[in-house]
Amino acid sequence: MSWTWEYAFSAVEATRTAPPAFLTEVEHKAAELVRAAEARYLHGRAYTRDDPKGGDITVRGGMFTYQTVVRSECVYVVQITYLGF
Repeated sequence: MSWTWEYAFSAVEATRTAPPAFLTEVEHKAAELVRAAEARYLHGRAYTRDDPKGGDITVRGGMFTYQTVVRSECVYVVQITYLGF
């Protein structure tokens, strides 16, 4: 399995009303997080420690919250917040 990212929980619902330009920003940043996680956790499936702490990322138009689940080799976008800036 290779590393991926996906929207989770209420973020899926929020994508239905968020502007496409904002979602593009979120998706680009999520892809960067995937590349970083893939480089840091080379053997993700064999990882035995606790998952790293997630965080908030500011992008043009708002922000999003993410969580990395190493054993699933996935970065989840848990919440998106469109602020219109």
